[in-house]
Amino acid sequence: MVQHVLTRRGALVGAMAVGLAAGLPGAALAVTAAQAEGLVDKLVADINQVIASGKSEDAMIRDFERIFQTYGDMPYIAAYALGSDARTATAAQKTAFSSAFSGYISRKYGKQFRKFIGGRIEVQGTQKVKNAYQVATTALLRGQSPFDVTFFVGEKSGRFYNMYVEGVNMLLTERTEIGAMLDRRRGDLDAMIADLKRAG
Repeated sequence: MVQHVLTRRGALVGAMAVGLAAGLPGAALAVTAAQAEGLVDKLVADINQVIASGKSEDAMIRDFERIFQTYGDMPYIAAYALGSDARTATAAQKTAFSSAFSGYISRKYGKQFRKFIGGRIEVQGTQKVKNAYQVATTALLRGQSPFDVTFFVGEKSGRFYNMYVEGVNMLLTERTEIGAMLDRRRGDLDAMIADLKRAG
């Protein structure tokens, strides 16, 4: 299990980053700035609803996993988190890692969301950045100063695949976490996947 001290902001990064889980067929492609912003509007609205629900921690985690399965691009994010080891992994290992990563991310960060009860996230605007759309939002948490959270939506995939919180890149953070787990298992991907199923 990754030993990682989460700040409230760090937890928020990951919790929304769980939005990286596999997307469902039929979701609208974010081919325009308006569609990208609409996707994040819906994602943020669903997250805000869960935060305000008053449900138990386990129920919140299940809700977040469902949300992230709807809006996220897990195949891309899982491959990025695995890094260069993805090139030598078998198809079965990649599938197993993607599934384990989704559960790990949901548990790791979903557990933190009860700390955000009373807060909300507001969408501010969107701009094109290369082959993606950058959707700016502001996190308003009870008892803290507002801070920026930026979502990135793929122009072709129409899925959320990364986010920055005050300049902190979630993709790079998770690649570091997964790399450390793999190093502790001396590069044994199957053993790391087994650990990942229990981590978070």
